[in-house]
Amino acid sequence: MRALQLTAPGVLEMREVPVPEIGPDDLLIRVGAAGLCHSDSFVVGLPFPLREDPMTLGHEIAGTVEAVGGEVTGRAVGERGIVYLCWSCGTCRECRSGNENVCLAAGRTAMPPCPGLGPDGGMADYVRVPANSFVPVGDLDFEQAAPLADAALTSYHAIRGAREQLRPGATAVAIGIGGLGHVAVQILKAVAEDVRVVAVDVTPDKLDLAAECGADLGLLADGETAARILELTDGRGAEAVFDFVGTDPTARLAVESVAPNGAYRMVGLGGGNPGIDAGPAGGPGLPWGATVRKSYGGTKSDLLASVELARQGRLRMAVERFDLADGPTALDRLDHGRIRGRAVLIP
Repeated sequence: MRALQLTAPGVLEMREVPVPEIGPDDLLIRVGAAGLCHSDSFVVGLPFPLREDPMTLGHEIAGTVEAVGGEVTGRAVGERGIVYLCWSCGTCRECRSGNENVCLAAGRTAMPPCPGLGPDGGMADYVRVPANSFVPVGDLDFEQAAPLADAALTSYHAIRGAREQLRPGATAVAIGIGGLGHVAVQILKAVAEDVRVVAVDVTPDKLDLAAECGADLGLLADGETAARILELTDGRGAEAVFDFVGTDPTARLAVESVAPNGAYRMVGLGGGNPGIDAGPAGGPGLPWGATVRKSYGGTKSDLLASVELARQGRLRMAVERFDLADGPTALDRLDHGRIRGRAVLIP
């Protein structure tokens, strides 16, 4: 089969490799679509390999069950679904309480094995997955379904973690209207009644996308963005700020624009430093009562909820479609900010 593999730091190659063999608790999935996100770009850009042999990328996977392991029950050849990306142990206290994304077996890093980030991923014709990671999607188009596995999952989890702040009349800010941000705008409008959603980005076309997704207001990011958010909120700040970029400027913007008792959720992997200290609150610093949370992935229940929103027609991905062989081109466009919504590779 074909597989888009990372063969050395910064080197992506389309290679011919054997179709994966599955174990008794696995499924073989014939890939229908694989999403491409900044996590993939982050992995490609690492100066060291995640493993010694070539690794197939891709953690947003939609497809059809091609083969079923001998000890798997409840799954059948021909089923259509997506792959939950946190391959957690399923038995520890975190997993049993529904927090599979911070599985104890993953230690302090709290990142369970994830396809394309260790195990081979879905940018290929076929992929082997644990059977308990399969989530049916019914008749959803695969190119719409694949980004649910991360773009929707991660956004939903971050938003669910701030639901206490998302009361009627609140303001929520989404920074960065890319693959996750444009989904987050839709989730906010779907699950948070009468909450004003403000989108922030550096380009007008991304703000146009945010408006299409239901944002109430779009702000071009510049040195005055925090002041404008404060002006919109009578000097108080936004009850929830979701940073889907994570660079120094966006992290500082989040701190400067979140309200007292508000929620600042770090989602993007830009390595930004928000400049939070233990000094008295006031001025541009983090206000009293505000919480900061680094939000990783999501739980399986978050994914199920995201799939349900999509099946109800309340969540629609903006997709740019590429052939699997054009994965390097799609990644380059992503790195240069030229993808509108989500890039999806089709084998």
